[in-house]
Amino acid sequence: MPKHFRSLQEFTKKELLGLIDRAIELKKEKQAGRIHQQLMGKTIGLIFEKPSTRTRVSFEAAMYGLGGRVIFLSGRDTQLARSEPLKDMSRVMSRYVDGMVVRTFGQEVVEELAAFATVPVINALTDLHHPCQVLSDIMTVIEKKGPIEALHIAWVGDGNNMANSWIQAAGIIGFDLTLACPKGYEPDAEILAASRKMASKKIQLITDPAQAVTGADVVNVDVWASMGQEDEQEERLRIFSDYQLGRELLAKAPAECIVLHCLPAHRGEEITDEVLESAQCVAFDQAENKMHIHKAILERLIV
Repeated sequence: MPKHFRSLQEFTKKELLGLIDRAIELKKEKQAGRIHQQLMGKTIGLIFEKPSTRTRVSFEAAMYGLGGRVIFLSGRDTQLARSEPLKDMSRVMSRYVDGMVVRTFGQEVVEELAAFATVPVINALTDLHHPCQVLSDIMTVIEKKGPIEALHIAWVGDGNNMANSWIQAAGIIGFDLTLACPKGYEPDAEILAASRKMASKKIQLITDPAQAVTGADVVNVDVWASMGQEDEQEERLRIFSDYQLGRELLAKAPAECIVLHCLPAHRGEEITDEVLESAQCVAFDQAENKMHIHKAILERLIV
């Protein structure tokens, strides 16, 4: 039975930090000019019902960088668009590729594909979880600030899939996390409750963004309307207007605080252009680290 990567909850603290340590090692080796060939002869299938630039390119670059090959399938290219049972698609794809990287809407798609696959299934994003992204974010935090267990992380904005995965990471790894979300836009209640039960540090959910960033070592923001929520855009702009990360809000955090954004950013909405382009913002380091984390995950599951 293959080991899948459906959510962070499947892994221990040692396993998650081990993946990050390996990603940092792979990054250093790449910078030193070392050629990696661990996945030579292996092929992954990228099955993307939701389009992406960074996630697609970073997974493709990661696989090619390990000597492997990639087959990309958009939603219209797969049986996801033709109502074939997922269990059939999973069993067939398992005979063609050595792993499936899936970016889709419902978490149940990833779960069913994994249930019938004989190769690893990796969650590249669902509406409920974004585990690979959050690991690359934590990698960036560790590079910039040191061990995350000693830090206070703030999340400002929508209680979306990113927030859910940050909550799971806080529960497993053990660091202080404060989320400021408007009423009605909180993260998943079951994920929050389960993570609080295992957490060694505080996981707080509040509504005041100023309170959340006060004393924070890291301030994390994301778009207010995710893919599939375009019809809510205008309403969300109104509801989230006080949650914009601009200079005034960031000034309430320590001067050495860093800013995360998983990109793409809607400049002038959840973050101002000034903050995104500031020295405190490490969004482009985050974007690079996606590739290195993806390498570590692929190496771990497919070799």
